[in-house]
Amino acid sequence: MTGRVDRSHMPEPGRVPPTRFPVVRTGRLSNGLALKTVEHPGPPVVTFRLTMPVGSASDPEHAHGLAALTADLLDEGCIQRTALELHAALDRIGARLGTEVGADSTSVTLTTVARHALQGAGLLAEIVGTPRFDASDVGRVRDLRRSRVRQLRAVSSAVADRIFLGTLFPGHPYGHLGIGTDTSLASLTPAQVTAFHRDAYQLELATLIGVGALTHEEIGDVAERTFGALPVRPPASEAVVAPAVLDAVGPPSARLVLVDRPAAVQSELRVGHVAVARATPDYHALQVLNVVLGGQFVSRLNQRLREEKGYTYGVRTGFDYRRAPGPFAMQGSVQADATVECVQEVLSQMAVIGGDCPVTLAELEMARAALTRGFARGFETASQVARGVASLVLHELPASYYDTFVPEVEAVDVDDVTAAAAAHLRAGEAVAVIVGPADQLMSDLPALGLGDPVRVDP
Repeated sequence: MTGRVDRSHMPEPGRVPPTRFPVVRTGRLSNGLALKTVEHPGPPVVTFRLTMPVGSASDPEHAHGLAALTADLLDEGCIQRTALELHAALDRIGARLGTEVGADSTSVTLTTVARHALQGAGLLAEIVGTPRFDASDVGRVRDLRRSRVRQLRAVSSAVADRIFLGTLFPGHPYGHLGIGTDTSLASLTPAQVTAFHRDAYQLELATLIGVGALTHEEIGDVAERTFGALPVRPPASEAVVAPAVLDAVGPPSARLVLVDRPAAVQSELRVGHVAVARATPDYHALQVLNVVLGGQFVSRLNQRLREEKGYTYGVRTGFDYRRAPGPFAMQGSVQADATVECVQEVLSQMAVIGGDCPVTLAELEMARAALTRGFARGFETASQVARGVASLVLHELPASYYDTFVPEVEAVDVDDVTAAAAAHLRAGEAVAVIVGPADQLMSDLPALGLGDPVRVDP
């Protein structure tokens, strides 16, 4: 007879197994395009991802939304095919096409079954290399995006995001959302789209990433036969590639901004400040810090504002890591009559976590587990691996970064987190954006000590 199993105690979790990111092989095509290949055995699919270090931060001053509009127009046809012909060709090979435009980068991705790798890569090369940008398509897509911008004025979270960035980064390339504004989009022309594509989608800037159920050699051969045929164009404008003022962040335009939502029962909040770039040496400690403060459901802020006070369904915090210092922000919706108390609580928690109330050992262990136990799940598919390689390229991270992430996080201790909080959380410099009922809030706002509120239209 076997011994009894003791079910009176929850079994302790084992150690997190080491993450082994697949080997990334680096090369160049005959035309100079950088190539990264990854063998990803499993489902017979392949992903090709072309990444350029040019995003919405490269939008010209009076043309916000240009980078995103350009990317949105790529599937509207190319020199060789109309939009209908292009999408029919994609459908025939079961391909999925996607574009992503961030502040610092643009990526165009195509995933298809491995046996159609050559056709898929060929279509992607056509899409990014020879887009049509017909005037009628530019006007139609531009107007659709303008309609979306106008719709977003009624969405409190979108209003808060837009005004928060503009307040933190006045006159800076990071000071606007990628979609742009109604006014900026209205002025964009086919000639501007064509010129931006010429400067931003440069082979000398781009990296092609191929991941899938093929060998390195097979992926490289497909890439050479498709992307290797693209012509090399003259060098891009330096103003597009690296905006000169990227690191020059001035003071915020205000400390307290109020957008009136008459009769709203909730206020949408953004509280934060300009923080750090992705290259910060204490990145792993900041990741742990954020989980404890507001990065997951059992964080300090959620415990206080949701579980104890019942003021919100949930709030969250995050560092937006970019090439240059990006924003740290708390965001969430709270009861309108508790708006000021919630902002005060956020500022208080930001202040004490680096001093009077540092992270506890239990919080540290919880945060490290949250960051490490599911880490490997982020690289299950070919498209996830391709995204991971793109991040290595954009932020110039070492090839060993993903393999060392878990041990680096597990090595973070309480002192590391306290030091990171003291260095990078500055409650005394924080900006608060409130989208809520002004008539209900105005009399209480002086208690925040952030100065007179600046009233802004949505």
